[in-house]
Amino acid sequence: MQSFRKKGRALIADQQRTARSADAAIVMAERMATTRDGVVAYSQEVDAETDCYDEPTILYRSGLLPPELAA
Repeated sequence: MQSFRKKGRALIADQQRTARSADAAIVMAERMATTRDGVVAYSQEVDAETDCYDEPTILYRSGLLPPELAA
């Protein structure tokens, strides 16, 4: 889960947060959406052996987001 806050004209990313499940990530993002300018929750598969990451799947988005995360 990644949240953002607006500072002047810039959109600043807060520290990323992890959740135990997709449902937990959505709940966390919905809560953060009330206090942040933008929030996105996503899931991403990781192969621990090869350290390869799949493309993230967006679970929830709200508010102001960088262009690469906007709908």
